[in-house]
Amino acid sequence: MTDSPEQKQLRRERQAVETLYRAFSDKNPDLMDQAVTPDWDDIPLAPGQGPGPEGLKPIIRGFIEAMPDVQITIHDVLQVPGRLAVRAEITGTHEGTLFGIPATGKQLSIPIHEFHQLRGDRIERTWHLEDWFGAFVQMGSFPPAPAPASEAA
Repeated sequence: MTDSPEQKQLRRERQAVETLYRAFSDKNPDLMDQAVTPDWDDIPLAPGQGPGPEGLKPIIRGFIEAMPDVQITIHDVLQVPGRLAVRAEITGTHEGTLFGIPATGKQLSIPIHEFHQLRGDRIERTWHLEDWFGAFVQMGSFPPAPAPASEAA
């Protein structure tokens, strides 16, 4: 039995989303270029993150340095044409500085929930929510507070 054009498109959309997560797990930030559009909108941006796929690549590299065994595992996907909702988990060993928190050697498990809007075979917009509070509790520390504006000058 041959897949319909709609089934083929759904498969290509899912592949784009899986490729986004593989950029972390495969330690290959350049996979972002295959997964997202050049004008990809990531909502909200991480601290210091620039726009588009180039903006996330340094964040991915930071995760790889902080958690060399980082993996993103997809647990659930809900999909309709042009949209995917994902429940996934970031795991890894905290072996380097992450968000200003020195290595603890602890295993981290960070739930993530994301909604992706696709254009053709690539993601054009992502809304995401990660449990950073839970991650900081697992590390036993919170990121250092930024210096007040009067001290930064």
